[in-house]
Formats: sequence, C-alpha cells, structure tokens
Amino acid sequence: MNDIRTIVTKEWVDVRQNKMVASVVLLVPLLMTAIPVVMLYIFRGVPISPGDVQEMSAMLANPIFAGMDAREAMQSVLATNMMLLFLIMPLMVPVTIASYSIVGEKITRSLEPLLATPITTTNLLLGKSLAAVVPGVVTTWFCYLIFVIVARFLVISDRVFGVFVNGMWIVAMLVLVPLLTILAVSIGVIISSRVNDARAAEQLGSLVILPFMVLFLGVVSGFILLNAATFWVASGLIALVNVGLVYVGVKLFQRETILTRWK
Repeated sequence: MNDIRTIVTKEWVDVRQNKMVASVVLLVPLLMTAIPVVMLYIFRGVPISPGDVQEMSAMLANPIFAGMDAREAMQSVLATNMMLLFLIMPLMVPVTIASYSIVGEKITRSLEPLLATPITTTNLLLGKSLAAVVPGVVTTWFCYLIFVIVARFLVISDRVFGVFVNGMWIVAMLVLVPLLTILAVSIGVIISSRVNDARAAEQLGSLVILPFMVLFLGVVSGFILLNAATFWVASGLIALVNVGLVYVGVKLFQRETILTRWK
C-alpha cells in the first residue's frame, strides 16, 4: 500500500504542476455542471406553447415525466438531457490524467528509473490507475451534488426536482460512473503505450466520448428512454468492455517488454 500511495501522490503532484491537465480537471467539470443549471434557470419562467410540447412529444413519452404540465415538462426534459454531461465527465477527467501520466514518463525519461525500483508492475499500474480513477469519480459525484443543491432552488415544482434525484441517476452515479472512469483510464493506458506525445494521447483518448454522443442524440430524438434499466444495461456492457481493456492494458505493461516497446 505504501508503494501505491507513493505513486498516487506523485501523479497528483504532476497533475497540479501541468497547467493543461489541471485546467481540464478543474474547468471542464465546472462548465459541464453549469450547462444544466443554466437550462433550469432559463426555462424557469419561459412561457410554453402547445406547439413546444408537441415538438417534444417523443421525449415526453418517458414515464418519469408523466403527470407534468407543459412548463414542468419543458424544464425537466431539457435539464435531464443536459445531465448526460455527468456521464461524459468521468470520461474526460481520468483519460486526461491517465494519458499524461504514462506519456509523461516518456517525456521526462523517468520510466527506466521508475521500473528500476523494487515496485511491482501490478502496484505501479494500480497506483497510476487510482491516481486517475479517484479524481474522475469524486469530481463527477461532487458536481452532481452541486447540481442537485442548486436545482432545489431553481425547479418550479417538486415533481421536476424528483426527476433529478430519480433512482436511475443513483444507479448512474454509483454504478455507471465508476465503470466509465475505469473505461477511460484503460483506454488512456493503451493509447499512452503507443504514442510519445501528451497532446496526441489526450486527443486520441477524447475519442472515447464519441459513442456517448450517439446516446445523447438517441435521448434527444426520443429513440432511447432514460431509466434505471437503460443505465443497468449500459453498466453491464461497459463492465464487459472493461474486462477486455484492462487485460490489454496489463499486457502492454509487461515489465520485460515495456522499455523496448515504449521507446
């Protein structure tokens, strides 16, 4: 545990010293939290016409919006769609940290001295992974909590607020977010093992967001209904993907080949 704690501490010090990584870790989550808050504020007092409700009929088919009037439906639907950003957040933060963490060892030429220490490859990989996973999960949970607190004062009814603390979001935060974070870190490890530039690693790692844009478009179009079942299915699929990615990442981190393969 001392070896792992040392690696985690070292990685977090490196993150604080790197302005590019620190800006992503701090500013991006704040921006993503602000977007649904702004949506709540804007549509708090905007008059809603029957035509607006008709245009949103596909999204309003979701049972969680049942029984709401036009204003409640508009506010809850738009804010809920923007809350999908909380599922992108655990991808962006850790993949940035993980990508720089490993590529940084190449840039500073500290990889060989690090592997010359008594630390095992397992502890090294676990320490680097935890250094990226913990900030990703904690940041997402913290930003969601901030949103819920602010939303309590901006919603026009308790029914709207109930949508934001629905059981599906509890599943998303406690199950899906950690799995997404592990997914991002695993991809960051794999990409970093094949590139020698931190920016290239971050840009390639950010491509992991693209599949979730499909989810966003599906929700907006009404093709996908957000509910606990949807998040459970997504969690199961991502867990299976993570098993394969972790296996590949560990293989690329083999101590006997890491020095030659990463040059």
